[in-house]
Amino acid sequence: MSVSLHGIGVSRGIAIGSVHVLDRSLPELAEYHIPETGVTAEIDRLRGALDQARQQLRAIRDRIPEDTRADIAAFIDTHLLMLEDTALTSAPAELIRTRHINAEWALKQQRDELVAVFERMDDPYLRTRRDDVVHVVDRILRILMAQEEHAPPTDALEHAVVVADDLSPADTALLYHQGLAALVTESGAPLSHTAIMARSLRIPAVVGVRGATRYLRQGETAIVDGEAGVVVAGPDAGIVAHYRARAREQEAYYTGLLRLRHAPAITRDGETVALRANVELPEDVHALDAVGPDGIGLYRTEYLFMNRRSEPDEEEQFAAYRAVVEASGGKPVTIRSLDLGADKAQAAPGAGRPRTNPALGLRGLRLCLQEPNLFLPQLRAILRASAFGPVRLMLPMVSNLEEIRQTRAMLERARQELEAAGHRYDPRLPVGAMIEIPAAAVCAAAFARELDFLSIGTNDLIQYTLAIDRVDEDVNYLYDPLHPAVLKLIRSTVEAADRAGIAVAMCGEMAGDRRYTRLLLGLGLRDLSMHPSALLEVKEEVNRTDVAAIRELARRVMDCGHIEEVHALNERINETG
Repeated sequence: MSVSLHGIGVSRGIAIGSVHVLDRSLPELAEYHIPETGVTAEIDRLRGALDQARQQLRAIRDRIPEDTRADIAAFIDTHLLMLEDTALTSAPAELIRTRHINAEWALKQQRDELVAVFERMDDPYLRTRRDDVVHVVDRILRILMAQEEHAPPTDALEHAVVVADDLSPADTALLYHQGLAALVTESGAPLSHTAIMARSLRIPAVVGVRGATRYLRQGETAIVDGEAGVVVAGPDAGIVAHYRARAREQEAYYTGLLRLRHAPAITRDGETVALRANVELPEDVHALDAVGPDGIGLYRTEYLFMNRRSEPDEEEQFAAYRAVVEASGGKPVTIRSLDLGADKAQAAPGAGRPRTNPALGLRGLRLCLQEPNLFLPQLRAILRASAFGPVRLMLPMVSNLEEIRQTRAMLERARQELEAAGHRYDPRLPVGAMIEIPAAAVCAAAFARELDFLSIGTNDLIQYTLAIDRVDEDVNYLYDPLHPAVLKLIRSTVEAADRAGIAVAMCGEMAGDRRYTRLLLGLGLRDLSMHPSALLEVKEEVNRTDVAAIRELARRVMDCGHIEEVHALNERINETG
């Protein structure tokens, strides 16, 4: 009898294969005393494990083919950088020296402290970076505990459905090159590096499948539907035939999308739509040629501030921003200013202070305005980068007009300082804001009169509007982009921008989900920014859409009071034309 398990689909696609359960669990850690005479040797043991971990990750990175997307190797590089951070090198050694504890226990104490910092972060994307800390530390612990690094025979993983409690980016890279069919994990989130890698590599993946390692048996046949978030164990011949047919259809569909790489995104009734890419690392820009975006609609700058004790200076930031602008070949780049919370240790003084509700605390633009020594170097670096191509500055977590005016004043100060130093910049640098909290959406008309553009960040907008943490497994089932309140805020923001005659875009995950493309067009959006892997699917949906034919249905969505009604109308919109 077949059994269905449900989780979160993080990478679309259908795969059928034999289950291969990976046991990545660590033995129980023990604390024991190190005598004074053994402290130096224990610290050397820790350093030896760190060196071995670096060697393992470099070996994995070197096995990645040159034609693989740049962001895949970048995830491995992120873990290598973490192995150079004093938080994992000096801090555990100091614990061994002062408390005379074994290396494993010292490393565990430091891991727990770092994880606690990340878990207090308000930004869901940054909060999932706790997984990177765990993955890196677990690798070191396995070496310290003489636990062999997982290296199953290549033929055991070819076309296999790999099931594990969790997987690191390095695990995922190795498994991909060993020919696995799909990934299923008990933990994980849509924004984890492993989930992002799965999407980039087009590996069907479902995370958050509780009990997967217990219920799925080694060697049995399983089907993974990465879009529906379903895993079917022990399917009968009829179910297998059904999914094989669907898999063939999907393969043909994705192959056919490549024809759209250089095609414009234009609706059937002649509406031009800008489709841009969300980018996290400078290296990601070189991978964009495969999908041909109309520029970068969201360039996150937080990566420059992560995994380090002090913030980057103006020159380091300028070099990174300039590299992205020049690599974009004249296409516009929207750079979002720093969006870290004050709970990030290197972002602001007092960062480690526990907060009752960090999601409502000091973060984004609020933090930057409170810390001019943090904000001004970034503003100068962004302005300087604007001399090398079209750049727009986007402000995160704006909640009132005073924040915009304060930023304008700081920008003017940055311009004067650059002129005094003889640096070039674009004097007409457009300044916009992310609309990602309900207050900003409600006041969008006032914001639009003082800004050059607006960009709707649906990830946080939905979270704040519905009071739901989308990475909390207990409530994330309530996270719904089609909630009537969310759609009304989106529509009012679009109308406010239109009345003010400024551009309005969307850069949240909703923009990259083809299920919502037609509805968003019907609501008036003509500028969408998304993960590069979703761009061609959205482009096809745009090219198939007759906006005039769905406009009335989109208007009717605004009159709905129940989510079920909205979902039904959205299905009709997707079936029209």
